[in-house]
Amino acid sequence: MKSIAPLDPATYQRHLIHGEDRTWVETNCYTDVIVELLHGMGHEPLAAMAFTLAIDFEGDQWTFFKFEHADLMRLYGFEVHELAPWRPLVAHIEEQVAQGHPVLVELDSFFLPDTAGTAYKLAHVKSTVSVNAIDPAREWMGYFHNQGYHALEGQDFRDIFQTEGLVHARMMPPYIEYVKFLRHFRKPSPEEQVAISLELLKDQLARAPERNPFGPFKARLEADSEWLLKADIELFHAYSFATFRQFGACYELAATYLQWLGRQGVEGLGEAEAAFREISTTTKAYQFQLARSMARKRPFDVAVIDALGAAWDRGMGALRNRFPA
Repeated sequence: MKSIAPLDPATYQRHLIHGEDRTWVETNCYTDVIVELLHGMGHEPLAAMAFTLAIDFEGDQWTFFKFEHADLMRLYGFEVHELAPWRPLVAHIEEQVAQGHPVLVELDSFFLPDTAGTAYKLAHVKSTVSVNAIDPAREWMGYFHNQGYHALEGQDFRDIFQTEGLVHARMMPPYIEYVKFLRHFRKPSPEEQVAISLELLKDQLARAPERNPFGPFKARLEADSEWLLKADIELFHAYSFATFRQFGACYELAATYLQWLGRQGVEGLGEAEAAFREISTTTKAYQFQLARSMARKRPFDVAVIDALGAAWDRGMGALRNRFPA
């Protein structure tokens, strides 16, 4: 057995970001896995959540929001490097974990038992996990994914690593990263952590879109509505993941981040927190309404996007007033 943190999937307590009271229990695979990796290693991931403030509508999707590697290094001493595979994947993972390096790797959710009911044995969907422990001889792996820390073994282990042969000859190696912990890193004190986080917040505010992104998104949604109503529900789910789920989940994280700063004694964030939380909850309800309209092939109203845009103006305006450039 090669392992890093002494964790047990049966007793692991996931981070509050993945609590049952959340509007969006999952965000996206990369952000979710870093949340639990940091949490599992004894760090507070909320300190690095300033990146949630700068997302934008990119034309055919919203920004796929992710932790920034420079922020992870500054706050937690995490260096993230790409791994170039030249041996079987399981051999690389075993070696890196033995050196104390968690491995971030794209795997097929069809073989990830924690996705039971959604993708496990149902759909081939790539998703990023972080490997914390592995025992090839026992065919067992402990990994962070989605909402927590899990394990797989036996046939799932053989299938996910293709130890019995490739599914087909054109299978490409997955994208792989590994995390190194800076040797001489000094963990910031709570006060230093907040100060660093506020510096990151100001940097993200400077990079946030100047024009309200919900205006162009509304125009695009109106243009897409005609063909969306003719599409099957699976295509709508893909469209929704790239749009509604991205910004809905992101702004819930932004609200949670501002709430965390407030608990650390940073004042004047309540208006922005409430505005971003409104975007999150309104979007979740609207997504369900759209799904029903899609199923019944009935036109849907896009006027709610104006309310989301108004909330964005309030939230970003409050932050820019609180932290002027």
